[in-house]
Amino acid sequence: MARLQPVRGTHDILGDQARAFRYITETFVKVAERYGHQEISTPIFEFTEVFKRTLGETSDVVSKEMYTFEDRGGESLTLRPEYTAGIARAFISGGLQQDLPLRFYGYGPMFRYERPQKGRMRQFHQIDVEILGVPEPQADIELLALAADLLGELGLMDHITLEINSLGDTESRHAYRDALVDYLTAHKDRLSEDSLNRLDKNPLRILDSKDEGDRAIVADAPVLQDYFNDASTGFFQQVKDGLEALGIAYVVNPRLVRGLDYYSHTAFEFTTDQLGAQGTVLAGGRYDGLIEQMGGPATAGIGWAAGLERLAELVSHNHVPQSARPVAIIPVGGEAQAEALKLARALRHDGYVVDMGYRGNVGKRMKRANKLDSAAAILMGSDELARGKVTIKDLDEGSQQEVDLDKVSDHLMQYR
Repeated sequence: MARLQPVRGTHDILGDQARAFRYITETFVKVAERYGHQEISTPIFEFTEVFKRTLGETSDVVSKEMYTFEDRGGESLTLRPEYTAGIARAFISGGLQQDLPLRFYGYGPMFRYERPQKGRMRQFHQIDVEILGVPEPQADIELLALAADLLGELGLMDHITLEINSLGDTESRHAYRDALVDYLTAHKDRLSEDSLNRLDKNPLRILDSKDEGDRAIVADAPVLQDYFNDASTGFFQQVKDGLEALGIAYVVNPRLVRGLDYYSHTAFEFTTDQLGAQGTVLAGGRYDGLIEQMGGPATAGIGWAAGLERLAELVSHNHVPQSARPVAIIPVGGEAQAEALKLARALRHDGYVVDMGYRGNVGKRMKRANKLDSAAAILMGSDELARGKVTIKDLDEGSQQEVDLDKVSDHLMQYR
């Protein structure tokens, strides 16, 4: 029988990475709740139409990367490739329109069938925040501040740059789209196959092409801001003014785009030079047209997501709190076993991490205690127990002393 392996593009999370994931997630929850966000957890799979409507038929995610399958009832289902679509669907199907504005946060696994590489897996994990029902630029400023606060608490902002751009409102974007299509059509014979496919349905995505030939053409393309009306210019200026008032540094990247029509106004990415080619750490934008496109009421929205795998690569292990060092309980002789179990449970109730080996003599159990980096070992022999005592050995200093059995918890306070 062949040896079982994890599916390509998936991995087991344990040890240092598991600790980093938990630390990042717990920090994220703490910061998001400070900003008034409430937790939401959407299903890991949805009807395929949820993602086709939101991500667009011509997007790489829909056309190449989604894990889509037919269930036994003949329904087409898709493992979620991102969080926003599920949250928008929950807003519509849950009848949450009366509760606006809404602030959500969530975290969990996502799935995309793409070439696995450093920091990018087929099952990956994201943290996500959304604000629904706030068309004013204050929502953009608040979500950018939340992101900066999170990255700051994780000790990452020294190596991260906030890049922002504006996509303008619908009127401005349509005017720009026409000019961009005219320009790109004149260079049609030099565009890549992917960009040719996008030219009619999704031309703004061409601005984000990774193809070198496309990038050379795009370098001289019209600039979106040149087609802004007063409303678009004013909105973007308010976002920039808000960031400056909060002391959040940024650079304007006019080539930072989102290709789908429901995106508007602010788009942003927090990027780093610490991860090689995979430089985006956190990204998001405003999507005022999304919920209406999905069949719901016209509702403003903005959000961002960040990958846990990439954040975990960046977070210093010195920054991640280490697990509490255990206390080892070592019964000496079979008659001490019951008392050892009782003491272990009592200490766990008091908040200590306790390890009690399941077998082996005293020597083997001491070796296990040292391997687990235990702070102390409690030796429980029948003679000591008869006197209501145990021996506590400090495994760093090597010193030991007898302690009353009912005073063990107090004595161990020094090892917390």
